Amino acid sequence: MFYLIALGSNQRHQRFGLPRDVLAAAIERLAAHDLSIAKISTVITSRPIGPSQRSYANAVALIETTLYPPHLLDRLKHIEAEFGRRRGQAWSRRVLDLDILLWSGGAFDGDAPALTIPHPLMRERSFVLRPAAQIAGDWRDPLTGRTIAQLDARNRRPKKRQEKAPKPLDHETKRP
Repeated sequence: MFYLIALGSNQRHQRFGLPRDVLAAAIERLAAHDLSIAKISTVITSRPIGPSQRSYANAVALIETTLYPPHLLDRLKHIEAEFGRRRGQAWSRRVLDLDILLWSGGAFDGDAPALTIPHPLMRERSFVLRPAAQIAGDWRDPLTGRTIAQLDARNRRPKKRQEKAPKPLDHETKRP
């Protein structure tokens, strides 16, 4: 089975160094945990979402494994813990974040542990779609049917500003 895994870091690690170096070390750790690395995107920098003030280093890896999604998630959480990740405040700074974006088996929804594939926020996150499009642009989102490249292009489009309703004319607001 193939999986697209998002990697992110915005905190220096005492052993591995800067976030970009943390991602490189994480790729090595994935391979050391019997996850075959098929492709790796370039590392990009993105602004944080939520309370964190530090920019993120982000990348996506295409991996091959025989693990079923919940077992892979357990493996990824174990690797995060090896890098010092602690569960806590959502979207706070972190040494390493690993998320399953897609897998070759289509959609998945489980609750032991809680896991939804495709990742529920994947379609709106350019820091995930841009690197994913580099290495798996033709993969399709099983829910929308769109390719990663199409989702990335849609996400890059300028957002339309909501138009305000025109103000009523004076004679329309005055009562006789």
